[in-house]
Amino acid sequence: MERYKKKDMLQTVDTLLKANDAIVRTATSNPQGAAEALVQCQESAIALGTYIDTLDEKFAPLVHTLEDYCENIYQMSENLSDENLCRKYAKKIQKQLTGLCNGVKYDLPDDKKEVVFLPYKASMWDSLESVWKAADEDPNCDAYVIPIPYFDKNPDGSFREEHYEGDQYPSYVPITRYDAYDFAARRPDAIYIHNPYDECNHVTSVHPYFYCKNLRNYTDKLVYISYFVLGEIEPDNQEAIDSMKHFCFTPGTIYAHKVVVQSEKMRRIYIKEYRKAALEMGLSGEHIDKDSLERKFLGIGSPKFDKVLNTKKENLEIPEEWLKVIEKPDGSWKKIIFYNTCVSALLKHERAMLQKMEYVFRLFKENADDVALLWRPHPLIQATIEAMRPELWQEYKKLKDKYIEEGWGIYDDTADLDRAVEISDGYYGDPSSVVVLFEKTGKPIMLQDVEIISKYVM
Repeated sequence: MERYKKKDMLQTVDTLLKANDAIVRTATSNPQGAAEALVQCQESAIALGTYIDTLDEKFAPLVHTLEDYCENIYQMSENLSDENLCRKYAKKIQKQLTGLCNGVKYDLPDDKKEVVFLPYKASMWDSLESVWKAADEDPNCDAYVIPIPYFDKNPDGSFREEHYEGDQYPSYVPITRYDAYDFAARRPDAIYIHNPYDECNHVTSVHPYFYCKNLRNYTDKLVYISYFVLGEIEPDNQEAIDSMKHFCFTPGTIYAHKVVVQSEKMRRIYIKEYRKAALEMGLSGEHIDKDSLERKFLGIGSPKFDKVLNTKKENLEIPEEWLKVIEKPDGSWKKIIFYNTCVSALLKHERAMLQKMEYVFRLFKENADDVALLWRPHPLIQATIEAMRPELWQEYKKLKDKYIEEGWGIYDDTADLDRAVEISDGYYGDPSSVVVLFEKTGKPIMLQDVEIISKYVM
């Protein structure tokens, strides 16, 4: 069913009033055209009445007015050759539509905003959650969380396995199925996304229907919030900027009406690098206009920071199998080290990275009485290796399976990153956006060096 906004209803009624005037003037001279116009008026009235009927019983008089209007439309269509009768019905219709206009204007409540959130991986939901919470708590807003399907890619770029993670979100987040929401009919006031890549990612792709360039057709406010955070960079540090500028010009930043980044410094970098890339691509208009870009990019912070700072250990549910690793015989907790392995390090170092991981596991296994290792690999590692280094996958899987089977450490592939950050006492692993989250918590951080491998690795 089409979703009407209050202004749309008023426009519909105004159109019906204008049509009524036009029909009565041309009924005798062009009865065929008048009859066709009356059919269109009736269809519009039925659609509007059907929608109002779903709102509240107290608006039933408006529905009855539309029903009476349709009856008069029918009577007029039956008497188009009688000018006097047509004018009589036209006066009735004008009175009905004027009353309907006043009823819509003064009786119906003002429009609620309808806001849609489209996460694809549940583990990245933290990049949208605080914005959703604000929308969900706003009495003048209807917020929908609609997880969308995504595909792994084959090395040739074709789609492989489809994934849908709608069952992996926190219990307090109400989920709407992506195939149960009609974007074209409802046309939400805003759509929030955190995947900016469309077809440009080599490893995964959201369903093409949910590409940014398509979503823009269904809303006047497409908002992209990055699923990651970066270490802060000074706007004049071009060397550091060159290592991340590819994030600044993606389908998400191009097609979104608004782009939210983590800080004012990052905002300045995004604007500069976006404009440079747009000029190189030969784009014009809003893509290079400085005032437009100033309005497009917002440096108001990341919801990921909100989530990690608001997550408290006492509110967490710790899996029983984790507690077996964490707790000492006296019930106290060991020190917990968050071990993060990321995609880029594995792609760069390949088997040397696997050797480093094996060394780390052996070292922590030897000290498992005092320290608990919580290994949380990047959620796209498997899809990435299979797509870009398929020959490496079996070796990685063997190492992973051995770690899980031995059971002395924690393997965390859940959607809840912030739980792992909160219960950990420190960070060890590859440079990644998780490091930035640990910096926010003030916990110690140590980055691993793949080249440092001890005698334990054969």
